[in-house]
Amino acid sequence: MFKKIGAVVLSASLVLSGLSLGTVDAKPDAVDRKGKKVENVIYMIPDGYSANYASNYRVYKGEDAVWDDHLKGMFTTYSADSDITDSAAAGTAMSTGEKTNNGVIGLDTEGNELETILEASQEDGKATGLVATSTITHATPAAFASHVDDRNNETEIARQMLANEVDVILGGGKNNFLPISQGGNQEELNLIEQAEEQGYEFVETRSQLLDNKQIAVKKGEKLLGLFADDALAPELHRAETEEPSLAEMTETAIDILKEDKGGFFLMVEGSQIDWAGHDNDAGWAMSEVEAFEAAVKEAIDFAKQDGETLVVVAADHDTGGMTTGSNGSLDLNADLLTNVTATGAYMADQLNEERSNVSEVLETHTGFELTEEEIQEIEEADNASLAINKVVSDRASIGWTSGNHTGADIPVYAYGPKAEKFVGFHDNTDLPKIIAEAMKLK
Repeated sequence: MFKKIGAVVLSASLVLSGLSLGTVDAKPDAVDRKGKKVENVIYMIPDGYSANYASNYRVYKGEDAVWDDHLKGMFTTYSADSDITDSAAAGTAMSTGEKTNNGVIGLDTEGNELETILEASQEDGKATGLVATSTITHATPAAFASHVDDRNNETEIARQMLANEVDVILGGGKNNFLPISQGGNQEELNLIEQAEEQGYEFVETRSQLLDNKQIAVKKGEKLLGLFADDALAPELHRAETEEPSLAEMTETAIDILKEDKGGFFLMVEGSQIDWAGHDNDAGWAMSEVEAFEAAVKEAIDFAKQDGETLVVVAADHDTGGMTTGSNGSLDLNADLLTNVTATGAYMADQLNEERSNVSEVLETHTGFELTEEEIQEIEEADNASLAINKVVSDRASIGWTSGNHTGADIPVYAYGPKAEKFVGFHDNTDLPKIIAEAMKLK
């Protein structure tokens, strides 16, 4: 148990189960200058995504996703102490190339610090960035710039991120940078003030971020954007806030980091695909994948123009065990989810005490006219949110096998110089090693 059985090289004609693709693209996606290292890497992590998310998203969108032409292989995700990983252990594996126990960030199983691919990039003189729709101190971004034995110690993670002087930090979690006296979680430190003293520009709204989009960051100038006290709002509710989209944060990060002549390393996480999976909320899940795809498009568009940028898209694990098809249906109906405008939890909050308004709430936020059986199912449920999500998922022919992570293998996509190095069957610890080799990092 917990051991990689072996690597199976995927041939160019192999059909990967659940991906609906006829070939694995083994050709270089851009001019690969012989012997020259990749100057920039954009490592994009759709937390909780897997092959079945890819299949359902293709139906939801009505056409291929931007990454579908760049499928390279698959990889395993188990942690050092479990067949099913959490985001801390998976993030550590994907940032350091070493397995660790669930819940641990940037340390091996003996508690020793592991160098991350971001830190190695810094040592090579590159600018660095972290972007997420969770708190920026959440497990995945934390695994690239901190070392703690408990992923929940987000105040310490915030301190270490600033100590590591990551050049661009964009996401939620402002409370983890503020002292208790100002409504935050730090005992005494005001890390926002500290960041400004370290040369960071601080922004906290979408308009402030976009106004700073064209900043040419000179030596010592950095950007810290914290757009919510906790995590950012779900994509379905983003328009109701002053928060930027993942694509806007990604574009801004690239605009700033590309000014560094030594190149850059940027990690971008679509954090809330995972949370939607935990809730078995198909509408929320597809909207978050859509938002993530917009960010990937920004990265690939830049890579096409630049010619020296490698874009890698790889999730840390599957969440929810999403299926393609449910209740014996032979049709995939994820396109119905394009009409969903709210999460199941939000819809549940709109129900009155008697739940006599189920039909009105669901029709308003999904466009579905519910059957009497569906209405009764929601009215009588112990958990109205889960019941709503089940009705919506059933309509979309999407099933779920879990409310947690699963051990499913994960697809990896890559575009740019050295992209072909990802062809094959890997473990998650292989990904940062391939990236380091492509960048010629020590």
